[in-house]
This record gives sequence, structure tokens and C-alpha cells, in this order.
Amino acid sequence: MDADRYPSSPFGRARRTPGAHGYIAYFPAPIPRTIELPPSTQRLLADAEAWLGRLAGVGQSIANPYLLIRPYLLREALASTRIEGTRTTMAELFAAEAGDAPNADVEEVTNYVAALEWGLTELERLPLSVRLLRELHSRLMAGVRGRERMPGDLRTTQNWIGAANSTIETARFVPPPPGELAALLRDWELFANEEPETPLLVQNALLHAQFETIHPFLDGNGRLGRLLLVFFLIHRGRLPAPLLYLSAYLERHRRHYYDALDAIREKGDAIPWVEMFLTAVETQSRDAVARAQQIIEVRSRYLQATASMTTTNGLALVELICENPRMTTRQVEERMSVSRPTALRLLRQLADRGVLTEDDPGPRGQRRYVARELMDAVADEGTQSSG
Repeated sequence: MDADRYPSSPFGRARRTPGAHGYIAYFPAPIPRTIELPPSTQRLLADAEAWLGRLAGVGQSIANPYLLIRPYLLREALASTRIEGTRTTMAELFAAEAGDAPNADVEEVTNYVAALEWGLTELERLPLSVRLLRELHSRLMAGVRGRERMPGDLRTTQNWIGAANSTIETARFVPPPPGELAALLRDWELFANEEPETPLLVQNALLHAQFETIHPFLDGNGRLGRLLLVFFLIHRGRLPAPLLYLSAYLERHRRHYYDALDAIREKGDAIPWVEMFLTAVETQSRDAVARAQQIIEVRSRYLQATASMTTTNGLALVELICENPRMTTRQVEERMSVSRPTALRLLRQLADRGVLTEDDPGPRGQRRYVARELMDAVADEGTQSSG
């Protein structure tokens, strides 16, 4: 690591650790409690705040917010894990939930969803804290690549960021030594729970940058740090539920994302990252609002299609389809507590009404159906516009 790239700034500096085997590492300063925002950043902040408020309003106005939460959770998990190198799709994730054998990439995505869902329940009784970070990390990293990643344990050895064959001397960036973590994380926890002069979204951006700089775990820091972006907004009452999937924007602009975080460490300049984060909030809030409207309209059409059915099970099946647009008879049997013939009849009735189409058979030959219109609304990879 080249110490000259990381001169002293309000955010920290690089220096050599003591001892005969000392090495260059970055030593972050406590998070600055105030930051001056130029007019261009203030305009971005106003736009991001407005669209975030509009998205929060959508979440509060619908009778069943889980209708939106589930697809948005999956989109966030997919995008965040893709930044780390996984290669799976929404369709593959739904297929695994429908009974296909999951691959390692799918398992990493489902771990992310499980960690996020667990953490949301814990936010009701716990503040954002190191304890919560460790519990989230334990669930995020459980069982995917083994114990070497120390799920839930703060690192006790030095890590570094660089090419696959890099050493601590040739690494591009070396986070603070393990002995620095306790004080740095105490400061991070304090900042996450206090009311500073800094606007809330700027506070969120600074928290993320500091977490990624500290890199407190051996692996999974990027995924956990991005998960915390939405957690913070829910924790501080800006969103009623995890309706914002920021990782999709960060994935599309991955190089800019890394460069903006590097600018804080290398130049002491947080504005590029703050502006990128605010742009991500606005862009993804717009997309989420537009996608919400589309999902709600599709669900409404599906419900209308069940009006002529003689059983109330049609309504229940539509709600189930909104959770997973790819359905098998076994899923319907288990989730709705009906017999196999009843499950098959219900699926065929919705197929006759244009809600479902029969899909390719599953791995054991079971019949599968897909709600293609809903799948398109949920799984579309492009960013939509609300106009």
C-alpha cells in the first residue's frame, strides 16, 4: 500500500504500524459530525428527500406492503451480491424457492434476504449497534463458503483489498489494524444513533463510507454495509419498510462507487460519494415508485380475474403468486393447506383466466406455472421511470 496516496485529512491517514514487521495501513479518524455541502449537493439532497418521501407514502398507502417488500428485498439482495461477484437472476431465485436445487450463488442471495428480514424484526427492539452488526453478519455469511469467513466475528487479523495474488505490501488498500476496531466501531455506533447537524441522508452516506473503510469483518463487508443503508432509513423513520434497493444503482455504476469511496480516503473529499449516494436514492426511489404502481395494477387485474371463481381460494392464490410468480402444485398444497387435486385445479383455473401460463416442468417433473406479467414487473433488470 502506498502511503503517499492517503495523506492526512479529516477522515484519516495512512501510516506504518509499529514493530519490526510493521506495514502501511489506513487509520480512519472519527466520523466528522458536520460537512459543508456545495449548492450542487444541496440540490441533489432536496431531490433525493422529495422522492424518498414519495416512496414512503406509497409504502404507507397500500393495504398489504409485503406485496412490494418481498420483490424489493429480492432485488436488493441480487444486486448487492452481484457487486461481490455472484451471477444469478430473479427467475433462478424464484425457481429455487419453487423447488429447484439452489447453487452457491442463490444461497448467498437467500442468506442476504434472511439477514435483512431478521434484522428488520430486531430493529423494533435494538438500536443500530455492533451487536446487531455481528448478528447480521452471522446470518449473511452462514454456511456458504465455510467457517474461514468467521460469520459474526469481528476480525482479529489484518485484511486488505487488492488483486487476488496481492500481499499486504502490494495491496491497493489496507484497512485499520484489528486493535483499532473497538474505538472506531464505538464511534460508528454513536454516530448512527445521534442527531447531528448533518442531514439524515448525508449522515447515512458517511456511515456507509466509514463502515467500508473500517472493514471490520474478514469477508462480507460490502454486502453488510449496503444492507445497512436501508436499515438506517427504517431505523430513523424515513421509510416504513425496505422499499428502496440502492444496490441496483451501485452495481450499474460499480467503478464510480469504488472511486467515490476512495476519494474520501485519498483526498479527504466526501462530496463525490455523498452526491453519488443522493443520486442513487433519487433514481431508485423513482424506480421503486414506478414499479410499485405496476405491481399494484397487475395484482388488481389478477384479483378481478378471480371474481368468477366459486371459491375464495382464488384470492389467497393471487396473494401467494405475488410472493413468488413461479408456482408449483406442491407450494400451493403446503402454503394453502389444500389437497393436490385442489391445488392443481386452482392453478389451472388461473391459467384459464390468463393469470398463469404453464412453465417447463420442475427437476422432479412437477408441474410449474408462472405469472409472466408479474414476473416482468418484478424481475425486469432495467431502471423504470415514473415520468
